[in-house]
Amino acid sequence: MKILIRLVISAIALWVAQALVDGIDLTAGSTARRVLTLLAVAAIFGVINAFLKPVIQVLGCAFYILTLGLFALLVNAALLMLTSWIAGKLNLPFHVDWFWPAFWGAIIIGVVSWLLNMFVADEVFDRDRDGERG
Repeated sequence: MKILIRLVISAIALWVAQALVDGIDLTAGSTARRVLTLLAVAAIFGVINAFLKPVIQVLGCAFYILTLGLFALLVNAALLMLTSWIAGKLNLPFHVDWFWPAFWGAIIIGVVSWLLNMFVADEVFDRDRDGERG
């Protein structure tokens, strides 16, 4: 249940980012196709963050310390650009033009995800910790 909720939250955050940032494009036609594309891109983004982000954090630990964590903004932008590249290879109609749209998009995705997780974390995630299946 947690994975599905996180997937939907990521998809909503990606949708907000593409709506607010010029250079993040979702060119799917119908509403259903747009939703499916956002869910697929959110899954790609989640897998990339799950596997690559910890490796980058360990290898770039000195940069995180020297920049007081601001290096994370660059890493998040690069991971969003990588997500766009993989989505393109999978023929998904999602594209990030270059660094600055990825930079601002990553900030928006992070803020929106954080806000949405604040609302669902207490209710849903506590039930999962107590052993109930959702």
